[in-house]
Amino acid sequence: MNPEKDFAPLTPNIVRALNDKLYEKRKVAALEIEKLVREFVAQNNTVQIKHVIQTLSQEFALSQHPHSRKGGLIGLAACSIALGKDSGLYLKELIEPVLTCFNDADSRLRYYACEALYNIVKVARGAVLPHFNVLFDGLSKLAADPDPNVKSGSELLDRLLKDIVTESNKFDLVGFIPLLRERIYSNNQYARQFIISWILVLESVPDINLLDYLPEILDGLFQILGDNGKEIRKMCEVVLGEFLKEIKKNPSSVKFAEMANILVIHCQTTDDLIQLTAMCWMREFIQLAGRVMLPYSSGILTAVLPCLAYDDRKKSIKEVANVCNQSLMKLVTPEDDEPDEPKSAVQKQTEPNPEDSLAKQEGTSSGGPDSSCDSSFSSSISVFPSACTDRAPVTLHLDGIVQVLNCHLSDMAIGMMTRIAVLKWLYHLYIKTPRKMFRHTDSLFPILLQTLSDESDEVVLKDLEVLAEIASSPAGQTDDPGQPDGPDLQINHSELQVPTSGKTSLLNTPSTKGLECSPSTPTMNSYFYKFMINLLQRFSSERKLLEVRGPFIIRQLCLLLNAENIFHSMADILLREEDLKFASTMVHTLNTILLTSTELFQLRNQLKDLKTLESQNLFCCLYRSWCHNPVTTVSLCFLTQNYRHAYDLIQKFGDLEVTVDFLTEVDKLVQLIECPIFTYLRLQLLDVKNNPYLIKALYGLLMLLPQSSAFQLLSHRLQCVPNPELLQTEDSLKAAPKSQKCNSPSIDYAELLQHFEKVQNQHLEVRHQRSGRGDHLDRRVVL
Repeated sequence: MNPEKDFAPLTPNIVRALNDKLYEKRKVAALEIEKLVREFVAQNNTVQIKHVIQTLSQEFALSQHPHSRKGGLIGLAACSIALGKDSGLYLKELIEPVLTCFNDADSRLRYYACEALYNIVKVARGAVLPHFNVLFDGLSKLAADPDPNVKSGSELLDRLLKDIVTESNKFDLVGFIPLLRERIYSNNQYARQFIISWILVLESVPDINLLDYLPEILDGLFQILGDNGKEIRKMCEVVLGEFLKEIKKNPSSVKFAEMANILVIHCQTTDDLIQLTAMCWMREFIQLAGRVMLPYSSGILTAVLPCLAYDDRKKSIKEVANVCNQSLMKLVTPEDDEPDEPKSAVQKQTEPNPEDSLAKQEGTSSGGPDSSCDSSFSSSISVFPSACTDRAPVTLHLDGIVQVLNCHLSDMAIGMMTRIAVLKWLYHLYIKTPRKMFRHTDSLFPILLQTLSDESDEVVLKDLEVLAEIASSPAGQTDDPGQPDGPDLQINHSELQVPTSGKTSLLNTPSTKGLECSPSTPTMNSYFYKFMINLLQRFSSERKLLEVRGPFIIRQLCLLLNAENIFHSMADILLREEDLKFASTMVHTLNTILLTSTELFQLRNQLKDLKTLESQNLFCCLYRSWCHNPVTTVSLCFLTQNYRHAYDLIQKFGDLEVTVDFLTEVDKLVQLIECPIFTYLRLQLLDVKNNPYLIKALYGLLMLLPQSSAFQLLSHRLQCVPNPELLQTEDSLKAAPKSQKCNSPSIDYAELLQHFEKVQNQHLEVRHQRSGRGDHLDRRVVL
């Protein structure tokens, strides 16, 4: 420093002491400066006061010499003390050079800067609030200072500043929020701790409503919640907990929609604490905001659904996610199915559209926890546009929701509970908003059919519930059902059409092919027949599915839909099946279900006596398809008490190719006769006079069987028949007054018998063709 330079009004002694390397001498100089400034204050000499401050700032605090800088800092603090309440008039000039020294490479000098600023702030108190942002900015840097003394000094200054803010009602929160939003993303542990401590203080001040600006800092708070330091995480938990308490107290003033995006992002993180906290917030948002959250359902489901498949290691997250899912589902009501009202241009511009949001999600996928569904999020990209929470009415955007559900259901790697939740959502939407949902049915239909192959019985059951609702909902009935459309339906059934009305009788109509007997009731729609066609196609292409799950699927469908319609339609479709082997297998499966399942009790009773035109119509429809399998045809006749026709069929068995498989099915039929379902048939054996053809049919089966255990079983049963010699009395048979009960006179049994022979000739021709190609194993039995 130039000794010849004039530093007036500072005396040469003061200047010399300020430049001294000893602290004590600099302190003496500071006392002299304080005395000098007090005199200027008394004289109201503002010019000299400014000149002193400027000299200390430019010539000392900002000097290149370290001792001069230290002298300048203590001198500025002395000026502030001398000015007292008037220091507020000179705060900018006092503070700026001190803050500049916060960046000094010398840790001792940074400490002296903290000390000087502490004294300046202590004197000025509330007057420093207009300069709060620059003070906060400087302190946030010192909070991460590596020198412990500097950190200690900054903490003292920090506490003083917090006290001033707490006791003041003039804090400029609006001006502070941009700085807070910027600094909250610091990765430094101490800086984060500093930020959290300030948020806690501001949140505790009654006159400061930080909740209004929560959307600005919520994402940063969740970032800090993932810090490696336990203390910081705990502090952040406390802050978030306080905010959530305030949200519960004042939900009407909360900007729920603006924060939905942030929660969706952090509900998908891999950090358990962040995910659990975000999920708890999401739960409260849905319950507090209600239908305000409905437009953001697609994003919420993207975040929540994967959590439902968590194991016990993440039980807490799973439980909260389940509550979120259930609460969101309850928000969907029948009013969401109302036709969309025309919207003004302003509404269209301001209304959030989750479809656009979902597109953004897919476009910004980065391989996160939900990357299989292209649904991971980036913290820098908004999933949801901002929306005013008080706008009404709220619109449910089904396109985005269905896309998310479709995505999760298509992902075979996703957990069972998630798939069940997706199916529950689809079922709920079909119940609450059927008209809107049927617009998406064509895209959902193939995936729902594919889900029938799921390993979980519970998933398959929920899937069947959705398919049954689609097939039976009045909203799915088209004006012109016509021919099933879509490439997935063109499976050798292109000539099939959905019936439009009524039931055409098969009675005495030899030319009927079965199409006219397709079911058509008020509970079924155009998708019902499509469903049956596609279901049989899956059974045909996936024989393992038919073997393992076929009976389960059909039995559940009989509970969910009308059993008569199920069997009626399947029989109709199988009548035109070109794969005769599959047709035979499918008929055998349906027959076993019909004869053994408790779910089919009413249908069996309906077929038992053939008293009504409807039951006779059903019998004829089933019979024509049952002809693909001779033994099942006989069992159907036994069920319907068509004993004479059963006997006529068995007589035709002599013309058939008797194989091991054929005899195995006869064996199974004998076993069925011994089951409770055929109790009435066994009791009818007591009435030999009125049931001669029943006994003859059973003897016919006995003659077909080799002398196996089934032969012995049936033989013992027939030995119990009283007066077997009556079987040989033709005259007494014709005189039987009740013999007509075995065959309904309104059914053309001769035509049915011709149909049976025709179908069996087709099967025989196919088997011979296969044998000619060398790919058929001849399993005929030489008797």
